[in-house]
Amino acid sequence: MIGVGIIGAGHFGAVHARAMTGVDEVRLVASCRENADAAAAFAAEHGGKSYRDWRALLDDPAVDAVLIATPHHLHEEIAVGAARAGKHILLEKPMAPSVDACDVVLAAANENRIKLMIGHVMHFALPCLKAKEIIDSGILGRPVFGTSWMIKLWMESNRRPWHLDHASGGGMLMTAGIHALDRLIWLMGQPVTRVTAMTGTYFHEQQADDSALIGLRFANGQIGQVTSVGYRNGAVTFAMDLVCEKGMIRIDFDHGVSTGQDGAWTPVSGSIEPNWMDVAVAREWRAFASSITNDTPSPVTGAHGRHIVACIEAAYRASASGCEVPVADAATMQPAPNAQQDAQQVRSSS
Repeated sequence: MIGVGIIGAGHFGAVHARAMTGVDEVRLVASCRENADAAAAFAAEHGGKSYRDWRALLDDPAVDAVLIATPHHLHEEIAVGAARAGKHILLEKPMAPSVDACDVVLAAANENRIKLMIGHVMHFALPCLKAKEIIDSGILGRPVFGTSWMIKLWMESNRRPWHLDHASGGGMLMTAGIHALDRLIWLMGQPVTRVTAMTGTYFHEQQADDSALIGLRFANGQIGQVTSVGYRNGAVTFAMDLVCEKGMIRIDFDHGVSTGQDGAWTPVSGSIEPNWMDVAVAREWRAFASSITNDTPSPVTGAHGRHIVACIEAAYRASASGCEVPVADAATMQPAPNAQQDAQQVRSSS
């Protein structure tokens, strides 16, 4: 069994702790949070030893792997420390607030030969996996155009001051809209080469963005768009459409997946998952544990996480310049692999 330490025992650290209870391959053995009372309360609820210093947690021999779920600007230092300590890493998205920081993390992981997986949970959500299975089957042909959106309440109860400042890796796009971006790039199956964008802060008094509209040009010439909005008051909408050569795919987390052909929508059976986030995080841990145990490639690589951050950096540059701009790492990215293993995971865990 893999002993796991959570660095960043807060709101989403608790989501991971609960998910791990249903995964036989891992066990929570330690957690870390600076606030002593909060750290003790987390350990009392979820188990394991409590630490206030992440460096002390890394010194614990019972810890084989760590989840890093800290504020974004702390990812680089902690991930490098974990890699040097020989701990495998599940690093919550975004990988880091900048491409340069991502490069430092990647170098540390490679030098120390540890598994690095980026926590893009959409890769393990049932509706997305069902859609990927349809794409890989070829029945609807290749995706030609995709549109993906995340429109939600921004000032949720877990929002903190660092979320409101670009300097600390905040903003709606880097925090939540990133899910819509990642999901689209993954399902289109190609890296992004160029980006246009308009970003701004329209609903809140903060330095970081709360809204963005992004146009994407993929390596194979196909196109897509992403909408990221953190409203002041509204109702959440989190879905996407893929227009393929022979039909359409709609992914909706409330209503499941549907395919569109001949003017009609057809629901895809078994594509709705109650409490989808908790189940997806558990599936994420099974995949991470399998890559460690079997010494197989990470299911969501550091290179992919870096590419997502590169696209966001390009979006900010495009918005500032008013021009289409290139994505820094597009030439080094490979098309996404097929989803046979992911689809098998869905069938075996459903």
